Amino acid sequence: MDAPLAVRIHPGDNVAVAVVPLHEGTEVAVDGARVTLVEDVPAGHKLALVPLAPGDAVTKYGFVIGEATAPVAAGAWVHSQNLRTRLSGTLEYAYRPVQRDGSSASAASVPTFMGYRRADGRVGTRNEVWIVNTVGCVNTAAERIARVAGERFAGRTDGVFSFSHPYGCSQLGDDLSNTQKVLAGLLRHPNAGGVLVLGLGCENNQMDQLLALAGDVDRERLRWFNTQDVVDEVEEGVDAVAALVARMEGDVRTECPASALILGHKCGGSDGFSGISANPLVGRIADRMTAMGGGVILTEVPEMFGAEQVLMNRAADEGVFRDIVAMINDFKDYFIRHDQPIYENPSPGNKAGGLTTLEEKSLGAIQKGGQATVSRVLRYGQPAATGGLSLLEAPGNDGVSSTAMVASGATVLLFTTGRGTPLGFPVPTIKISSNSHISEKKPHWIDFNAGALLDGAATLDGLADALFARILDVASGRIRTNNEMHGYREIAIWKEGVTL
Repeated sequence: MDAPLAVRIHPGDNVAVAVVPLHEGTEVAVDGARVTLVEDVPAGHKLALVPLAPGDAVTKYGFVIGEATAPVAAGAWVHSQNLRTRLSGTLEYAYRPVQRDGSSASAASVPTFMGYRRADGRVGTRNEVWIVNTVGCVNTAAERIARVAGERFAGRTDGVFSFSHPYGCSQLGDDLSNTQKVLAGLLRHPNAGGVLVLGLGCENNQMDQLLALAGDVDRERLRWFNTQDVVDEVEEGVDAVAALVARMEGDVRTECPASALILGHKCGGSDGFSGISANPLVGRIADRMTAMGGGVILTEVPEMFGAEQVLMNRAADEGVFRDIVAMINDFKDYFIRHDQPIYENPSPGNKAGGLTTLEEKSLGAIQKGGQATVSRVLRYGQPAATGGLSLLEAPGNDGVSSTAMVASGATVLLFTTGRGTPLGFPVPTIKISSNSHISEKKPHWIDFNAGALLDGAATLDGLADALFARILDVASGRIRTNNEMHGYREIAIWKEGVTL
């Protein structure tokens, strides 16, 4: 297949996206129509297919992404200099459910992977020891314990890892609650065959409160102590890890249905291609997973603004619709309380990659949810159910939102990117590039290249088959992701309140 020079995503769009850098005078064929460029258009950016007058709606993905602010000739570059958002203030919403075909995968069609089935029925994709800190004061101690124990017990588990953060001390209200919710989610995560909880002793995030919040965790797989109570915290910690490793040595991978997976879908460093290649590809995976009864989590609430009605119309019922409305409006109120503009998005990197307005970014971002029915809304830190598409309350920040999905139970993350990022998280993070350039430039970051679609080297269905096979290989431990191989494992916690 030959790669096109530009693509129109929806037949009703009046802009197309340049696949390669285009120069003034180039004639471009789009869906049988031809337009001659009147100026240069960078790759990933938009070009007008018809003349536009000031105030005219600009459409992409079949939806309005803003309005022209100046006369735009056919073949002109459409970006910040002549396009602005139409979003302002808060909105009224109505539930207009979409028709569904009712199709679903049969039990016979559900593939399997080799996972670690836990006592509570959940399935992990790794069998690791996690060291979780109640407070940032013990970060270095936790890192030392992980380093010593990782070397001493190499090969007996899938690894020993600590997750540093600066919180837990001097926190109040929502901030303390957010810290506790995320850490509790890590304590009960199925990828952790054993967890050491390391505290200091005097912090606001007290050990007994955190353990209580974690709920019915298998106490045979949990060890905890405050470093103020022992003589040598590293020696004590390594001994605790030794006990956990001994408990985990009987754990083996068993054949599990793919429906036991919970995938977290995230985009970061998006560009003008993300909504054309990588995000729709991940959306295909969402449709497959939810059809067979698996779970998918979609988050980044501010990057739903401008496209939220599309998700609302896919709500399973009016109760879920009301939950979506409440989550969206609560997030807008969060911006208003802090005297910040609701629609201050996209980022500078997004704009350099071709995204102009929040509507455009959001319509591309929600492609990661495919066409799946929205089964439920999860508040920050709330555990996810196994099946269906869940919308999770969390900001757009890559670290915070990805950590939130892990805390809610995601066992593999699919992370799409056009600009590239080295970030990784506690669970295997499959980085999917929207274009071949970043895949070739950063092979130590990117695990899968969706840019082959733009190159004309693959179809969306073919890429979906290949990516799904890769997910099963990663979940089974046959393949390690770049974030695992290169040690990129971070957490970030949402801070929104008062610090003493």
